[in-house]
Amino acid sequence: MSTTTMRALRLTEWESDPVLAEVPVPDPQDEQVLVEVAAAGLCRTDLHIMHSPAGVYPYALPFTLGHESAGQVAALGPEAKGIEVGDPVVVYSRWGCGSCWQCANGRDNACVRTPHGPHGGGLGRDGALAEFLLVPSARYLVPAPGLDPVRAAPLTDAALTPYHAVKLSLPQLHAQSTAVVLGVGGLGHMAVQVLKAITPARVVAVDVRETALKLARATGADLALSANGLTAEDIRAATEPDGVAVVIDCVGSSTTLPLAAGSVAQGGDVTFLGRGGGELRVAPGLIPYETTVRMPTWGTIAELGELVELATGGKIHSETEVFELDDAVRAYGKLEHGEVLGRAVVVPAGARVQA
Repeated sequence: MSTTTMRALRLTEWESDPVLAEVPVPDPQDEQVLVEVAAAGLCRTDLHIMHSPAGVYPYALPFTLGHESAGQVAALGPEAKGIEVGDPVVVYSRWGCGSCWQCANGRDNACVRTPHGPHGGGLGRDGALAEFLLVPSARYLVPAPGLDPVRAAPLTDAALTPYHAVKLSLPQLHAQSTAVVLGVGGLGHMAVQVLKAITPARVVAVDVRETALKLARATGADLALSANGLTAEDIRAATEPDGVAVVIDCVGSSTTLPLAAGSVAQGGDVTFLGRGGGELRVAPGLIPYETTVRMPTWGTIAELGELVELATGGKIHSETEVFELDDAVRAYGKLEHGEVLGRAVVVPAGARVQA
């Protein structure tokens, strides 16, 4: 494949906005696969990376952002197997070492050799906010025939992370239980749908924004509560006086985490998904006895395949606001200020490839 250059949104300095740059289109080697990016989702994790000083993340600059993506296979390295040029795919962007016992079981999200932060496309390695994305192996690609790429891209994180979390709490999520979702943004609106799709539990959504509460109702929440002035006692009064079975905090702030701890029942689950800078203190009197506190990240490759099946069957869908690559920095600004309903998704233009 003879190539020229492409545009990519690159992080070149810590504590700064990314910049558009011209970079070479990668040429896949060995078992690598080149994916033409049709859509790339934006995540608050990107904001945390961009705004952090040097040394917080174990990444070397520069690299291309974007860890949620969908597109089609453009070219194959000579050793790539199980995929064909033209296949529509979504990309699993948590790339582990490939050889530890976690990676060997498709759990690259828990790779024991990258314990200090996620690594992958858009996470220290060149990601999907470009016209092409180089993927290390076809094992990180999940076929997605028939899915709109704009709707499919958020499946790879915004849906996968809460899906993984919900599956960890399945024993708690029966017909007599209640789950509370704090924050109905990119993660939260998918969490509501996942809960409704794979559990019989009652689902309660909480957010400060009326538009987000409307989205929560539209995506299946049984009850939507305004977070303005809301207390744990208010949640218990509206749900279960002894506390709810599961709280999924998609914000993770100093306000929401105590709310989660105060709302959960003894023996329940508090799942900490958001990375809003808060801390959860765990001690007698601060959280009920027998409570399980989890801080999952991403999900497995197999779980991404399960999510694609749910999306193909119409059980879940992502609410999106679409931007062009030229407008990606503005889109990050809207995300930072809570002005995106659902997930912001960037649609790169076609790369300039020579015959």
